[in-house]
Amino acid sequence: MLIDTYGRVAKDLRVSLTDRCNLRCTYCMPEEGLRWLAKPDLLTDDEIVRLIDIAVTALGIEEVRFTGGEPLLRPGLVGIVERAAALRPRPLISLTTNGIGLKRTASALKAAGLDRVNVSLDTLRADVFKTLTRRDRHKDVIEGLVAAREAGLTPVKVNSVLMPGLNEDEAPDLLAWAVEHDYELRLIEQMPLDAQHGWKRDGMITAGNILASLRTRFALTAEGEEIRGSAPAARWLVDGGPHRVGVIASVTRPFCSACDRTRLTADGQVRTCLFAREETDLRAALRAGAPDEEVARIWRLAMWGKKAGAGLDDPAFVQPDRPMSAIGG
Repeated sequence: MLIDTYGRVAKDLRVSLTDRCNLRCTYCMPEEGLRWLAKPDLLTDDEIVRLIDIAVTALGIEEVRFTGGEPLLRPGLVGIVERAAALRPRPLISLTTNGIGLKRTASALKAAGLDRVNVSLDTLRADVFKTLTRRDRHKDVIEGLVAAREAGLTPVKVNSVLMPGLNEDEAPDLLAWAVEHDYELRLIEQMPLDAQHGWKRDGMITAGNILASLRTRFALTAEGEEIRGSAPAARWLVDGGPHRVGVIASVTRPFCSACDRTRLTADGQVRTCLFAREETDLRAALRAGAPDEEVARIWRLAMWGKKAGAGLDDPAFVQPDRPMSAIGG
């Protein structure tokens, strides 16, 4: 198992396939983009599959989520999914994406073994989307969501970040739209993971703000903690159900004590937490010819040292050097 000194056991592996992205979201990276990882630094398809194999067969991982950057930009994605789905025991396989390439790839990904998707969409207004992402691709994301639902990549979850002065008023509209189209909405507090290090606690849209806004139009009934388990989103039934809405409050209502995640960056570094400032290199071990048992030992040791919490509530908190696009969501 991947257990830490606080008794938490990692069952969920987040695998970043690339740090590249075809959007330039204001809360993630500057308009000019970032310096991408060099190709030789990236894990190969075979290396990714080998690490997933070790995680699933030797370390107890039950769910694999592919992230980026934008994972649909990874040329070998369908093949990686197919090989992960062939592992025994078979992990649950999901994908977090901006949705731009889903119209073209949803069916192939489903056939390869992908179980479901999370799609990032912060606004229903095309003009606001262009301002937030610095790209005019709103229509492509909407079409990608439809393709994912029609391909059976369900439940299709929609991730939305609310930003002051841009889309902070859209929570009720986003939820009404998600209910209408049978998507499951996740509203997420903005996190200190932007490349510009411009995040400020003051003025951010909090979980409390989000719930107050939603309740102007909907009756929300909280699900119990026993249902939530280790999930990052606290969920509410909408108007008595069956639809639900989730709120991920990493900043104001951290859920570190129940965290069951381990993270692998596109260049083969283990991260014990989204906000960690330390990493453990598995790529070097792979390329030095280490056997699976040694790689598993290194991974276990890294997770044993996981901290009790992310520390966002500490005034001395310092955000990690890597931005979200280079860590993986």
